[in-house]
Amino acid sequence: MTRKLYVLNGPNLDMLGQREPEIYGTTTLADIQASVERLASEFGFELFFAQTNAEHQMIEWLHDAFRDAAAVVINPAGFSFQSVPVLDALRMLRVPLVELHISNIHARDIVHRHSLVSAVATAVIAGAGSFGYDLAVRAAHALSR
Repeated sequence: MTRKLYVLNGPNLDMLGQREPEIYGTTTLADIQASVERLASEFGFELFFAQTNAEHQMIEWLHDAFRDAAAVVINPAGFSFQSVPVLDALRMLRVPLVELHISNIHARDIVHRHSLVSAVATAVIAGAGSFGYDLAVRAAHALSR
């Protein structure tokens, strides 16, 4: 049986490499996806990697992950701080859920410090830059055995 892994990315992450490089670095989402694809393959995951700026689309993908019993790595970005609908969709998951943030949200301004998602995440990775994605995939692998 193939294990599935969803790596989901929230709003504005399609602008990585261009947007606030002093916070998010210069690595693009395409660069991150290539790295995640290699690692997911190494661990035997069937991978779904996607980004959206739309809350409803994120919720649909989380419903799909629930139906697929897939482990989830999510960089919820702006959905972290105010999206109760995304939080409710995440609550349904019965598999490892790894929350990921490129920046250390705990050291940022007050608006970006408290993630609703952390309350339901199995593990949280923050502040490791784009390398956090590799850490998150490794965590999903270790937690889903």
